[in-house]
Amino acid sequence: MNVRQKEDSHRSDQASPAPAPVRDVDVTLVHEWNNGQLSAHQDYLVGEEPLEIRVNGHALSVTMRTPGHDFELAAGFLFTEEIISRSEQVLSIEHAPECKPTERGNIVDVKLAPDVEWDFEKSRRNFFAASSCGICGKATIDAVRARGMRPLKTTLRVNAEAICAMPDKLRAQQQNFARTGGLHAVGLFTASGELLVEREDIGRHNAVDKIVGWALHENKLPLAECVLLVSGRGGFEIVQKAAVAGAPVVASVSACSSLAVRCAREMRMTLIGFLRGSRFVIYCGDERLK
Repeated sequence: MNVRQKEDSHRSDQASPAPAPVRDVDVTLVHEWNNGQLSAHQDYLVGEEPLEIRVNGHALSVTMRTPGHDFELAAGFLFTEEIISRSEQVLSIEHAPECKPTERGNIVDVKLAPDVEWDFEKSRRNFFAASSCGICGKATIDAVRARGMRPLKTTLRVNAEAICAMPDKLRAQQQNFARTGGLHAVGLFTASGELLVEREDIGRHNAVDKIVGWALHENKLPLAECVLLVSGRGGFEIVQKAAVAGAPVVASVSACSSLAVRCAREMRMTLIGFLRGSRFVIYCGDERLK
């Protein structure tokens, strides 16, 4: 299944119902107070829309996301939630053709191969992701941690100077953040510091899923030779998704949570926080740094 080709072909298929224009960036009129003066001007807003992910026609999850790379997001979500384990299990991903005009472009339907075994009712009860934190709607923390994940095995070594250069490289590719100031970004890097792919979203967990969906399509999973860099803090679900994707090193520009650190230690990951300038904090896995 070619995620991007399916998405591109849908956009160009004039015979299919065209989704309503859902945009990653919008424009609005604002009034700015500055040093005693009030002025009106146009300002950019980061796009935020609900995305309903359906599997074989049945609604599974709703996440608040920034429109763009929706098919990668859906595929990555199914992979990091361990509903699928390889790209061949996804037969197709399409925007739902029959829905309300206000829902067009905000519903994707994933058709899975017959051999995919999963408990739909249990999964549907456990999933609801909000833009601030994808884990909020899980039934319990234990349900998330009881995933049967195994500690990562990799001989990857990363140069500390290469890690320090990653935030600037990521920021240089964040076109929408430069306009709105309201987007998170995730970048996938090689051990030498080369940026492989960047994705933006109002939710960090969505940006990670978009990266994983891209990697699934490119046959680059597991991410055993890569570094995952996230803007903002390093939370538990970021570490959990990275572990499922096999990424041994996760770095964030802000703090990491206690549950994220415990999970990273259990998975034998390298977890880095406060990555700013020439300084960062290593919470665990310092043996991978050189």
